[in-house]
Amino acid sequence: MNSHQYRAARAFLESVEDTLPGKFEITKNGLVHDLGSPSRPHELTRVQLRKRLERAMPEALVAHTGEPDVEDEPEGIMRRPDVMVITEAEMEGDGSFAPRTVRAAIEVVSRSNPDNDWVSKVRDYPLIGVPVYAIFDPRTATGAVLTDIHPTPAGPRYATRKDFVYGEAVTIGDWTISTDDLPRYQD
Repeated sequence: MNSHQYRAARAFLESVEDTLPGKFEITKNGLVHDLGSPSRPHELTRVQLRKRLERAMPEALVAHTGEPDVEDEPEGIMRRPDVMVITEAEMEGDGSFAPRTVRAAIEVVSRSNPDNDWVSKVRDYPLIGVPVYAIFDPRTATGAVLTDIHPTPAGPRYATRKDFVYGEAVTIGDWTISTDDLPRYQD
């Protein structure tokens, strides 16, 4: 997606944001539209992860669960992490967050579009410089933490992947949290 196409996609999203249901993001391959409303287990997982991270982090850092999004216009990518670790100081001002100010992006896999978290964001987050990407999957009670961005012929990728199952302690960046009792989706 070139810069003109990205700006047009961004303008379109801003014009329909309050009229269409779901969550929109922009990737190298175009728009991602997650129609499903987040479920209670999804939202509860976000809240629990935010609280657990904030207990483990220094006070200057926050585990932010709101807007705005993380945007890298030159790369043509706009993402909305479920939780992002960022300093309070970096939250000041207007507009989207610069991806290189985000210390970690955490996603809770949605029931309606799991490939967005397990495939597309695994590609996009290292491309825009997010150093740590953690995935929590309530469908399977598993997850992964991806780190160590390195160059490849296909573009930057994470070199290290540490898988975990719910019940294990997981380290995201410099912070270790429990995954005990995280919600699961019911079949």
